[in-house]
Amino acid sequence: MATNVSLEERLAALEIAITELQEHIAISPQSNWLEQITGSFKDEPAFEEILTYGQEIRKGSESLLPAENE
Repeated sequence: MATNVSLEERLAALEIAITELQEHIAISPQSNWLEQITGSFKDEPAFEEILTYGQEIRKGSESLLPAENE
């Protein structure tokens, strides 16, 4: 019978853990991933260079794109 008590104790512990997890999830605000990264590259020179490349490519400046033979 000791095995059944141990199993019941383990099940009770799992139920408590699940309840705690559910409460934690309910309390935690759903975060927006975009808000988390906004501004994270603010002072990064490489990021500014990437933005410039993107703008030039959108404008049609194909000189920034690698040639097909390369």
